[in-house]
Amino acid sequence: MTWYLSYIVIYFILMFSMGVYYFFKVKTYDDYLIGGWNTGFWPIVGTIISTWCGAAVFIGWVGMGFTVGLSGFFKFALPGILFCLLLIVAFAGPLRRQRLYTLADLFGERFGGKSGIIPSILSAFIYSVPTLALQMVGMSTIFNITLGVELNTGIAISFVLIVCFTILGGLPATIITDALQSVIVIIGIIVLAVSSVIYAGGFQEILANTPIDYISPLGSEGLGSVLLYALSVGPFYLVWQSTWQRIFASKSEKVAKSAGITGFVIAGAISILPYSIGVIARQYVPTDMDADLIFSYVTAELLPPAVGGIVFIGLMAALMTGATSFILQGSSNLTRDLFQRLIKPNATNKQLMFSARLSVVIISILGMVVAYFVTNIETAYQWALRLSATVLVFPFLAVMFWKKVTKHGMIWSMILALIATLSWPYLNLAIDHTIFGFAVSILTLVIVSLLTSHDKTEQVRAVYWEDLDSATATTETTKESTT
Repeated sequence: MTWYLSYIVIYFILMFSMGVYYFFKVKTYDDYLIGGWNTGFWPIVGTIISTWCGAAVFIGWVGMGFTVGLSGFFKFALPGILFCLLLIVAFAGPLRRQRLYTLADLFGERFGGKSGIIPSILSAFIYSVPTLALQMVGMSTIFNITLGVELNTGIAISFVLIVCFTILGGLPATIITDALQSVIVIIGIIVLAVSSVIYAGGFQEILANTPIDYISPLGSEGLGSVLLYALSVGPFYLVWQSTWQRIFASKSEKVAKSAGITGFVIAGAISILPYSIGVIARQYVPTDMDADLIFSYVTAELLPPAVGGIVFIGLMAALMTGATSFILQGSSNLTRDLFQRLIKPNATNKQLMFSARLSVVIISILGMVVAYFVTNIETAYQWALRLSATVLVFPFLAVMFWKKVTKHGMIWSMILALIATLSWPYLNLAIDHTIFGFAVSILTLVIVSLLTSHDKTEQVRAVYWEDLDSATATTETTKESTT
């Protein structure tokens, strides 16, 4: 326990030192929520790796490898990485030029008025809150295993640590600490993977004792199952605001693209390791063990505390960076899309900073409540991905490529896709829920747009080729509008 406690104390001392430093350095709302659109290559690479390697990687994906094998990588991780790379390669340039804060901000600029409300609510409450809860539960589990802290007490401690750090430093502190933590994350998962191979007797022994279904990319259910699962997960990453935030925070289009590609290629290479650890664990872990406990069991079983502590700190780092990123995602939505756009358009910088920090507290409290009271957070998280994808992907693509899309088409597409996706479990349809939601979304978008006219609040442009007015705003103009 001494090793674990020492590592944890040192880690949080360093984290809060960085948070305090940025508390005094960050002066504007732009800096707090989006890093002043001025973050360099390596910090963006590091924050992408750290944010990707959150609770899902260390806990969920090790468990998934244990239960379904390497096919889990091709169902979940690889589609996510490929769609993230598609977002970076195809859209990082035009998105970065718009000088925005959030995904909902894009809809607000393009259509005007209250058009960003639905994506903002989805992002802030339906996605950010359950994903934050996952990080809190993960941190509580670490405190329980390493220090013997009761799980509910651990959630409360996690809440306090997360919310205090996020309030202090905002996105600049998150990105810089992410860059440093990415090294710990990579080292931790590699150490655990190598130790697992050695403990299981080497690759030949593992291959000889592992059923082929757990090694095959297609698993026991075949290609159709892998592709269908990938379709239900992958498209979400086109509208994953954590990546959008990193694109916007980059100091140039070139940095947004090069750092994004580098970060996700490295993250993709790392992602195969937790699934492999899960498969290898079947050699020596009881097969009826709860899949979510596999990572912690393997770390504590295989490694002495001096080494295992580093791996646990790698997990702690991943959870902290995921938590702060998801909180700031929700905070950006509440502050920019709801408070500034709808309630107080002429808000001063002081008011916006207060709103940003207050919304950090609101999102954090909601995350803690979900962590305490929702029994199946992972299912809630999966539904958050499905809802976000079916509601937002086609409207986003229409904004980028189709000049004729109207405000009414966009709004009704989101509303009906949301209703369709939520109603699917009760309709007894043979069609997959994600395909059903996408079908409703694109049909509504096209039909309603063709039957309605553009609203006077719209900027009628295909944003992939034609910049919005926000793109022409200079840094000085932006700052003047918040003072």
